[in-house]
Amino acid sequence: MNTSTLAVEKKQPKKTIRVSGSEALLMCLLEEGVDSIFGYPGGAIMPIYDALYGYQDKLTHYLTRHEQGAAHAAQGYARVTGRTGVCFATSGPGATNLITGIADAQIDSTPMVCITGQVPSHLLGTDAFQETDVIGISMPVTKWNYQVTKAEEIPGAIARAFYIANTGRPGPVLIDITKDAQFAMVDFSYEKCTKIRSYHPYPVLDESKVEEAAEIINNAKKPFCLVGHGVLISHAQEALSEFLIKGDIPAASTLLGLSALSTDHPQYVGYLGMHGNYGPNIKTNECDVLIAIGMRFDDRVTGDLKKYARQAKVIHIEIDPSEIDKNVKTTVAINADAKAAIKSLIPKIKKAEHKSWIAEFKECDKLEHEKVIQKDLYPTSGEVKMGEVIRLFNEKTKGKAILVTDVGQHQMVATRYYGFNETDSNVTSGGLGTMGFCLPAAIGAKLGKPDRPVIAVIGDGGFQMTIQELGTIFQYNIGVKIVVLNNNFLGMVRQWQQLFHGKRYSSTEMVNPNFQLIAEGYGIPCQKVVDRGDLSAAIDKMLSTDGPYFLEVVVEQEENVFPMVPSGDSVSNIRLE
Repeated sequence: MNTSTLAVEKKQPKKTIRVSGSEALLMCLLEEGVDSIFGYPGGAIMPIYDALYGYQDKLTHYLTRHEQGAAHAAQGYARVTGRTGVCFATSGPGATNLITGIADAQIDSTPMVCITGQVPSHLLGTDAFQETDVIGISMPVTKWNYQVTKAEEIPGAIARAFYIANTGRPGPVLIDITKDAQFAMVDFSYEKCTKIRSYHPYPVLDESKVEEAAEIINNAKKPFCLVGHGVLISHAQEALSEFLIKGDIPAASTLLGLSALSTDHPQYVGYLGMHGNYGPNIKTNECDVLIAIGMRFDDRVTGDLKKYARQAKVIHIEIDPSEIDKNVKTTVAINADAKAAIKSLIPKIKKAEHKSWIAEFKECDKLEHEKVIQKDLYPTSGEVKMGEVIRLFNEKTKGKAILVTDVGQHQMVATRYYGFNETDSNVTSGGLGTMGFCLPAAIGAKLGKPDRPVIAVIGDGGFQMTIQELGTIFQYNIGVKIVVLNNNFLGMVRQWQQLFHGKRYSSTEMVNPNFQLIAEGYGIPCQKVVDRGDLSAAIDKMLSTDGPYFLEVVVEQEENVFPMVPSGDSVSNIRLE
């Protein structure tokens, strides 16, 4: 819903105060309940930072070491709190460095308001120093963006930005403010935005569609529910549990849907996708009714669409109408907020039993445990395996930590084997698959939930993409527990090269620095584990240490992650080895 114009409604003026555009911006943020900002100053946003100097008792600014880190930190903060993350950057390279984080937030439905400085309005379009068309660049990856050239536009733009970012399907919004607008004086008053003409974030629930869906579910012999990120966004966890238990419906989670259901929930049967569990993938092509809630049928979940759930009647509950029938054709589409739709379904479905159907998932679990899980979690010889590291963290935290992961093999292993026993506990980059996401996102997650342990699990490749954010952790003493699983490879790419490209390891082997010395340079306590016998004690030390801690675990170099659905193949062809 990008637009280049902002209609300012004429209303009876409220009591005002005369302030600069920069101070007006900060006052807007306070009105929206913002307490934390992640950013990096520069020339075009300097007036805002100057005004921020007088607001240090009300707004805490965290100086990241790169603007991409600021965006990811804002994401991590938003994902664990449900509030809108906020980040600042200057014009030109500062603004463009935000783009990866903005794109990540867009595809993973994360609410974020990004404020960028811009050259003075009279220099727009002249290729002035550090001028970039950030509105044009960010338009494809934002839910809305707007360029402010006059100070009096700031309150309306910010109010609208927060409303758009965190309603309906959440997403990132960018507000670009010229330097002269930051300096100019304005009579400030603020009114939160509660409605925008032509923007309807919460569709009206069509009860007739709910009735159709209920009838299909009540006649199902093998119903199967796919739980997506939308369940978490709409806070539908309790309603979902009630729905699944009443209908005795097995449920599996997408990557971003993890922690919507506890992994020990009676209806939970595992994790979907390319490296998900064997049963959920196989049974997708055996169920007679597929109920997808708050998910978009990503290719990593569906595999070959021509061979995906062709036998099933598909019920899709989704707030974003553009996702309905985009990839998978539905039998019944319910365009609605997940919580509203589920609560409407509950009284309409019959109490049912599907014991034999659920038993089929358990048989698949036994096979996967024998072929894969036992070897991953309980190796008796050889090098340390990624799975046993995650198993120990899970046991020692009782599955109650916030797990933040980067992208790659470690991500798949961590999300497979960590037991999410508290909701809103999984923070990862799903749709964009952004290496470098984890470390700054963990910073934001820890600041958003300071009373919960936050464990950042990172590969040696992704760690080095945003390694400089150790400086942010050091400066603010942020208690993130960092675990680098080091196999000296870009592990996921290497796995594909091994399996599908004749073991031609092209540009995937890494010669890594001494991570211990780097951590020590940032004043972060650290340890390196090579031998299995030292692992448990090292994790205990990490978890018992106040403040941040860095643990490097050297793991098996050519370990592969299974199960695996080969790219573009049917989910029925999932490989166990």
